[in-house]
Amino acid sequence: MRNRLATILTAAALAAPLAVPAPALAHPHIFAEARLEIVAGADGTVQELRNVWRFDEVFSSSVILDFDKNGDLKLDPHELAELGETIRTSLADYHYFSTVTLDGAQIGIQKPDVFHTTMQDKQLMLIFAVKPEKPVPLKGKLTFGIYDPTMYTAIDFPTDKDLVLKGAAFEKCQHKVVRPDPDDVISQNSASLTDAFFNDPTGTDMTKLFATRMEVTC
Repeated sequence: MRNRLATILTAAALAAPLAVPAPALAHPHIFAEARLEIVAGADGTVQELRNVWRFDEVFSSSVILDFDKNGDLKLDPHELAELGETIRTSLADYHYFSTVTLDGAQIGIQKPDVFHTTMQDKQLMLIFAVKPEKPVPLKGKLTFGIYDPTMYTAIDFPTDKDLVLKGAAFEKCQHKVVRPDPDDVISQNSASLTDAFFNDPTGTDMTKLFATRMEVTC
């Protein structure tokens, strides 16, 4: 299945037909800088992941063209709300690019209540929070990250300070930001990273190997 965010917004972002074949999606077309706050509750469980995504100016401009219904070359509050709801719905199949694991097991993500959307300095910003589908105790090894499994959207954390732990419960844990070296990932996983993966990334979830993440050990 194609990245549905791309399916909905590709025409604006790329000025190309929606029927782009899957191999064209093997490299990013949309770029965003992110901030992730991982919040723990007083009960010692992960409460939510707070996200801020700032998209590149090219994509942001194309989104204006696609959602500017009254032709005033800007997105009014109701147009921004429509955009936010469109993205909120379309990213459900991709768990909002959010990944949480506990001792290697993937944890599901709840659908967020709302996506807050705004334009700052000609760049689209999305602000939203997601919660785990079930309680995640701060025990063992946990990882938190944001990435697009189809590689259509490149999400980058400019500095390690853009991945943040919040809550006193994290004080008993050790943590580090991991930024995998692509060359090391390829050399260590050469048997898995086949031509089929690069031509059809929707068939695997190997992109997580390249994604920046926060590792927490409690």
